[in-house]
Amino acid sequence: MDNLMDDLINANSLAETKKRALRILGNLSFSEKGMAQRLMQKGESAENAEETARWLVELGYINDSDYASSIVRHYSLKGYGEKRVRDELHKRGIPRDMWEEKLAELDGEELGDAAIEFLRKKLRGSVDDNDLRRATDALVRRGFSYSDARSAINAYLEENGE
Repeated sequence: MDNLMDDLINANSLAETKKRALRILGNLSFSEKGMAQRLMQKGESAENAEETARWLVELGYINDSDYASSIVRHYSLKGYGEKRVRDELHKRGIPRDMWEEKLAELDGEELGDAAIEFLRKKLRGSVDDNDLRRATDALVRRGFSYSDARSAINAYLEENGE
């Protein structure tokens, strides 16, 4: 009798975890790992959280590959470099074995255009050495390599008659 009661309690707990996960998923996208972590933050047991995240993957509500692509697209369009995109993939629980494939989707030309657009907004036509140095540093903080930041600065300078 006690086993039956324990099974019912566990089944109810899992059902509640699944309901919570569906409510959470209705507002935001998550990776499988990210969903499990979010559920545990909300007080669910690790076992229920992981089982629920797997269930959502099986149903097709969570797809790490699609989610990774959307992260790469979103952050590259916002003008962030590859390093920042890597950080976001890690932070959001995307499996590391997907990173290279998804980062390969980044178009170097698009990234360069995003960097130059960032410089246009930041510098507003200025070619002052101090402003250029600060802008280079800002690009590096946004996840661009130093050489990519310098290339963007050079393109910006060409565009502004320098």
